[in-house]
Amino acid sequence: MARYNGPKTKISRIFGEPILGNGKWLNKNSNPPGMHGEKRKRKTLGEYALQLREKQKAKYTYGILEKQFRKTFEEAARRRGVTGENLIKLCEARLDNTVFRMGIAPSRPAARQLVSHKHIEVNGEVVNVIMLDEATVVVTAGERPPTTGPFYLLAEGETLEAVGVPS
Repeated sequence: MARYNGPKTKISRIFGEPILGNGKWLNKNSNPPGMHGEKRKRKTLGEYALQLREKQKAKYTYGILEKQFRKTFEEAARRRGVTGENLIKLCEARLDNTVFRMGIAPSRPAARQLVSHKHIEVNGEVVNVIMLDEATVVVTAGERPPTTGPFYLLAEGETLEAVGVPS
C-alpha cells in the first residue's frame, strides 16, 4: 500500500495549517519551508493555483496518492450530484478515515496502520482493504486488538474522555 513518507511538517508549513497531525509548531515557525522561506512574499494566487492547493491538501489529509485520488474523482464525477461533495463523501467513507473518526486511532496514519495490520473487522470479517464499496457496514475491533502503544480500543463502558482522547 503506497503512502507519502516525506517530511510531514514541511507539508503543513506549505499550506500554513495542520494537515498531518497537530500543529503545535506552526505558531513557532509559520514561514514557508526552504532557505528563503521567510523572505518569500506570499502573492495572490490564481484560480488554477488555488484549485491545485485544495486538491493537494485533500490528498495529504486523507493519505491518498495521485492515481488513487484520480480514480476516486472519476467515481465522484460519475455519481449524481455535486462532484466536489461526492468526492469528500467518498474520502470520508474510507475505512481508515472511519476508524479515525470513531476515535479508535489518534490519527489517520495510525488508523491506516490498524486497518492494514488486520485489527479491524467489517461486518464480522477481518479486512485490510482501505476502500469499501458497501453503503452500510458495521466496524468492530478484531479478536486480538493491540493493547500497548498509541493504539487503544475502548473496553466495555469506557468513554473516549476516560482514555485521554480529546473530543
